[in-house]
Amino acid sequence: MNPWIHAARPRTLPLAFSSTLLGSFMAWDDKPFKVPVFILALVTTLFLQILSNLANDYGDSVNGMDNDLRVGPKRTVQSGAISQKNMLTAIIITSALALLSGVLLIGYGFNFNLSAEGILFFLLGLASLAAAIKYTVGRNPYGYIGFGDLFVYIFFGLTGVLGTYYLHTGNLTWLEVLPATAIGFLSTAVLNLNNMRDVEGDSASGKRTLVVLIGSNYAHYYHLFLISGAMITLLAYSILNYHSPLQFIFLLMLPFFVVHLRKVFTTTPPAALDPELKKLALATFATTLLFGVFL
Repeated sequence: MNPWIHAARPRTLPLAFSSTLLGSFMAWDDKPFKVPVFILALVTTLFLQILSNLANDYGDSVNGMDNDLRVGPKRTVQSGAISQKNMLTAIIITSALALLSGVLLIGYGFNFNLSAEGILFFLLGLASLAAAIKYTVGRNPYGYIGFGDLFVYIFFGLTGVLGTYYLHTGNLTWLEVLPATAIGFLSTAVLNLNNMRDVEGDSASGKRTLVVLIGSNYAHYYHLFLISGAMITLLAYSILNYHSPLQFIFLLMLPFFVVHLRKVFTTTPPAALDPELKKLALATFATTLLFGVFL
């Protein structure tokens, strides 16, 4: 595989797109729905996710976190397939593309009128850029001190879903927080699973993820909370915003999540959890589609 494609990690994109798609599905249901916002939100999400993956590759190598203890796919900078200098250049270019796409997205969302809300969204965009990079890059990256889960919930859940919805509709109520929380929880569950898989290597390397801080045993119950919390908030939204029995089709994913949780609680050693990562990411995407399409 081309090292740049490998570094971009295409398999992470369905999970990243989930928040943007869900916000757009909800806007389609409530009206209005803006096609330029939909397209540009997906493009911006694409650049931000690739940026995060490239920065992860670079940061973990520079900080010495990529070593023989790491379980996941081999990183390109650590392996020498891409130099640190070239990766840093790619990070700068991808940041610029994400910024340009984000500015256009905000412009279409607010009809290119200068407003306080538009400025706020621009600042949120800058925060998203910073969060994508700062996870493993620079001094005291937040991913190394247990704050990764919080940032994933905020940016993959609340900001991604609610921001997309607002750019479509110009409106927001507390009800939309429920699906946003669900996607935030599922996205955080993917990170938690990743950290559970890597707990031994992270602990030995000094990478203090939340799993390292609370221990693997509590991380299992935290995972249960995230998965069950996501399904409960989606169910609550469907009941409070009821139109048709078809809205509950997303519950067809419930047996998968039950099986997934059983594997998480029974699989040893932690490294053997690796196959569940892709399954959980795709299940999150499938849940988003089933929930959104039948909304």
